Amino acid sequence: MGELDELRARVELLERENEALRTPRRRPAARSILAGVVLAVAVLLAPVAVLGTWARLQLVDADRFVATFGPLADDPDVQDFVADQVSAAIDEQVDLDAVVGELFDGLRSLDLPPRAESALTLLQAPAASGLSSLIDGVVHDVVSSAQFADIWAQSLRVAHERAVAVLQDEPGTALQLADDGVLSLDLGVVIERVKDALAERGVGVADLIPVIDRSIPIAQADALVLVRALYQVAVAAGFWLPWVLAGLVVLGVLLARDRPRALLWTSVALAAAFLLLAAGLGIGRSFFLGAVSPSIMTAAAAASLFDEVTALLSSTVAALALSAVLVALWAWVGGSSRAAVRTRTAVESGVAALRGAAERHGVSTGRFGVAVDRYRGPILVAGLVVALLLLIVLRPVSFGAVVGVAAGVLVLVVLVELLRRPPIAPMAPEENP
Repeated sequence: MGELDELRARVELLERENEALRTPRRRPAARSILAGVVLAVAVLLAPVAVLGTWARLQLVDADRFVATFGPLADDPDVQDFVADQVSAAIDEQVDLDAVVGELFDGLRSLDLPPRAESALTLLQAPAASGLSSLIDGVVHDVVSSAQFADIWAQSLRVAHERAVAVLQDEPGTALQLADDGVLSLDLGVVIERVKDALAERGVGVADLIPVIDRSIPIAQADALVLVRALYQVAVAAGFWLPWVLAGLVVLGVLLARDRPRALLWTSVALAAAFLLLAAGLGIGRSFFLGAVSPSIMTAAAAASLFDEVTALLSSTVAALALSAVLVALWAWVGGSSRAAVRTRTAVESGVAALRGAAERHGVSTGRFGVAVDRYRGPILVAGLVVALLLLIVLRPVSFGAVVGVAAGVLVLVVLVELLRRPPIAPMAPEENP
């Protein structure tokens, strides 16, 4: 049975080669040119579709926005940055040296002995330094606490509402985004929590800290300015671009004369486009760090911010690149090259041997197997379409989703090959000597 399938495959390959030799070379038909144009547009559109979908998820969905930036509250570099900013804001509003000086001047007015006054003079500077250290320690405790994480999440939600209000050009709103695209964290809420913590510890200086209106940037600029310009497009097209991309790929492959080859090179081009996009993210990270540090925030905090924001985008790009590689491999196996034909022949021979062994033991798929063999092509095409739709619906695409869908397609192929029952070619009558 296996030798017969191998012989049939070799005869098919020879017939194709003879047909190719007999057929004169023709100039590319208009249909082939149109297929190339459609597939080229699909490849160029792929990075735009990824960025548009990512922008839509980040800016339109408040929960996704908070989930993206929320973990930054637990990042030590971000906590140090926020704590330093809070301490600097308090120092600017409260002259601790003057407060301690007034306290010690009051003690001196009590007609203390000379030794006591000398001791007060020696203790004044350490007392001011100790008070500053105490406030700084409380600030760091508050910033590293669970309460700060709640404050951070609330601030992020407000920042998201502020961004959406501006990007949608809502008139008369009190929530505004800076013209350069910076989203800020309001330190007033954090400072009020610091004052409460100081009061709980019996530090009376907490009453001297006024209401401070100050904010620090938590998301900057370059990416958000770009998103501002493309926001309306992202909202309208962010959901549909992947569907348009898939439709263009399907249309281009159907128009091509050699469909497996068209699918192969399109998949390779898509994988290259996604890898270039991943490299662009790395370059963008360097530009971002150079733009915001140290003028706006520390390099460590900026790196944590960029990595957190682009984590979803990076994983999606990597998963899509893997998908393109798997599709290219599938297209190569289905091609007409000698290596592909030999690979298919070897696999089909092995599967045929398994079917033959099963039938010899009385296990047969009967008419169902005949129907599966007859509609083998449409079944596999339908499986690929379903796999593609699953990857589009299960957005954002992840590595796990790609591996799972690929495993499902592989299982479908194996089941079809095992269940189908190809017709047995009649044996040629033996000639009598």
